[in-house]
Amino acid sequence: QVQLKESGGGSVRPGASLRLSCQTSGWPSSAHCLGWFHQVPNQEREGVATLIIGMPLKYYSLSAKGRFTITEDANKNAVYLEMNYLQPQDSGLYYCALSLRGGNCLSRLSYEHWGQGTQVTVSA
Repeated sequence: QVQLKESGGGSVRPGASLRLSCQTSGWPSSAHCLGWFHQVPNQEREGVATLIIGMPLKYYSLSAKGRFTITEDANKNAVYLEMNYLQPQDSGLYYCALSLRGGNCLSRLSYEHWGQGTQVTVSA
């Protein structure tokens, strides 16, 4: 059974940094990608950063590029999102997700498994 659990959210001021963690378990070695998604109320979940499992490929949204970094620790079955220079528009729920079928790894439609989310609030 695939399980994903995020942690590390919080309330910070603009310009600050946060590191989100996602502990994973129960997924097959054939899984395609792991990703982080951002959602605000009344809007669709949007891909922020993703990595292709087993390959040195990472992709970022335009808003995340240069500020956010996705990494994984295969020994710990964990994936992380380092977020720097946070801005109020980065506020929202951040979800960790796993795709088995692949496709566009920045698209929520490619993912079957989701964590419960962790809240990030950026305000002065």
